[in-house]
Amino acid sequence: MDIDRRMLPYRGITPVAYLAGLVALILMLVWLLHYREGLEYDSDNPYRVFNVHPFLMLFGLVYIAGHAIMAYKMVPGSHNVQKFVHMLQNLVAICLGIIGICAVFKFHDMLKIEDMYSLHSWIGISTICLFCFQWVFGFVTFMFPRASTHTRVRARPWHAALGRALLYMAICAALTGLMEKATLLKQNNQASQRELHLVNFTGLSILLFGIFVDLSVA
Repeated sequence: MDIDRRMLPYRGITPVAYLAGLVALILMLVWLLHYREGLEYDSDNPYRVFNVHPFLMLFGLVYIAGHAIMAYKMVPGSHNVQKFVHMLQNLVAICLGIIGICAVFKFHDMLKIEDMYSLHSWIGISTICLFCFQWVFGFVTFMFPRASTHTRVRARPWHAALGRALLYMAICAALTGLMEKATLLKQNNQASQRELHLVNFTGLSILLFGIFVDLSVA
């Protein structure tokens, strides 16, 4: 059986990316459910509302968006099928990201906290806005009504490069958010050393996921 030589560089890397992403999600859930009172968008407990934010941002703009980047390499079927899966996954990622953003704004309203005061929030809101722009641009250019062949050929590398950059922006937002939360908990003596180590391992898993996703399609 012949093996497509183009698949050789990432045949072993992509499963590692999947594993790193899954580990990050599991660690995030352990942190939120075991240490941080759980998560519930409609809760009267503002901290349970807040916890929806980190989980959905990780699940949407990092995990699912990373899978969307790898769709052209790993989804079986024609190019059109891969393109449809890619666009659908990114749309789901954006929807989850918007709900996650709404959760943190709701949390701020419940506790009368100022919005958009940190570097994390600036990176995060920039990322979700660029994600929306990227999706609309990709849909119009490559799906419907579709640009000319010449325009699509010229736009494709820029579209791909921005997609990879957005994944790293989302990862940067996730890591700065974890650092901000861990620092606050430590300053207020609200977290054990074990919990802080769990947060650090979660951050490392998120970073490794991004690196391996990028390597799998580079």
